[in-house]
Amino acid sequence: MAKSLLIISRQAPWSGPSAREALDIALAGGAFDLPLGMLFLDDGVFQLAAAQQPDALQQKNLTANLQALPMFGVEELFACGHSLARRGLDGDALALPVEVLDDSALAALIARFDQVVTL
Repeated sequence: MAKSLLIISRQAPWSGPSAREALDIALAGGAFDLPLGMLFLDDGVFQLAAAQQPDALQQKNLTANLQALPMFGVEELFACGHSLARRGLDGDALALPVEVLDDSALAALIARFDQVVTL
């Protein structure tokens, strides 16, 4: 049986290639039916903000990649409630449905996966 993988995305979509790389890993893993989940933490929650305008910063739009996650079998999507609140984002108004977790649930989530990759 394949080991489970949790991808933790901690970077905003406009701060460099890390956000895109995290999504690419998730999509590739999903294409091979790996058991995986994705957690948006810290500035990574900005990837979930609706109505982004990446063209203003000359960046590529990650929305299509995010919306493709469930089609590739990546259905376990999580966001840190504390990170959302600190950045003024409402968990019910995100571009993608995610399970919002408190700090104690985050620790349990991370412990549940065999391997964790943080970008």
